[in-house]
Amino acid sequence: MKIHKFIPPIHIHPILFLFLIISFLTGTFVELFIILAIVLFHELGHYSAAAYYKWRIRQVMLWVFGGVMDTDENGSRPVKEEVIVTLAGPFQHVIIYILMILATWFTQLPSSIIETVLFYNTTILVFNLLPIWPLDGGKLLFFLFSTKLPFQKAYHTVLVVSITLCVLIIVIQLLFFPFTLSALLIMVFLLLENRSEWKKRHYVFIRFLLNRYKGNNWIKTVSPITVPFQYSLMEVFSQFRRDVKHSIYIQMPNNTRLSLDETDCLKSYFFDRNYNKTIGEVANYSSI
Repeated sequence: MKIHKFIPPIHIHPILFLFLIISFLTGTFVELFIILAIVLFHELGHYSAAAYYKWRIRQVMLWVFGGVMDTDENGSRPVKEEVIVTLAGPFQHVIIYILMILATWFTQLPSSIIETVLFYNTTILVFNLLPIWPLDGGKLLFFLFSTKLPFQKAYHTVLVVSITLCVLIIVIQLLFFPFTLSALLIMVFLLLENRSEWKKRHYVFIRFLLNRYKGNNWIKTVSPITVPFQYSLMEVFSQFRRDVKHSIYIQMPNNTRLSLDETDCLKSYFFDRNYNKTIGEVANYSSI
């Protein structure tokens, strides 16, 4: 049996090497080793749940106080399933608490090590539940937005919230708390990650639409969309929601109404390459 079925390909983010250097210079290598062990255990929780649902996983990227599982599943899985995979990481911290309690009962580890593990286990758990993308808390916030908002708006909103919180936390750190280089680097890293995600937001949305076009979309309910005839296809797509299939009703200028299935709109955009046509023109062409 191949080991890669149980252990994902693991890559280390360059920022982690900076923390390794700092840990050697400050004599905190043991603490960093404990942190990395907790982070890896956390990510294995995500990986195990994703593997159970047969997700396509590229790699797990590790960095201090967190990691990211790189997967091809982007909006193509049910929200409920993605929530379970996301929560599987924080659940690992509960297991660590139980293991430390057992270690205390059976005196298998020095009390100083147990206290250090408990401290960082709690710190990493709380940190990962912050509502900042791509932390687990940020992903859960995105899933919450996805239940109420179209995919594109939900994604944009969670990035705006994340960037705002990053800036706010950095300002609070600098003004009201003693300077801590590691804490500042972590928040700056998250801010840069969200800035990068914001630049790629259109690509993320196109990938979401491609998954729908290819049929890789979990349908839980059907919901109609009514749009004016002069809307572009992309303006129509901006109203698509996760786990929902849309029937599209086009309000034409002569007070008539035409209907299109979302699959026809996606085919017109991706297969026929009607990038600049309005939804009214696509509907008229389909009705001929």
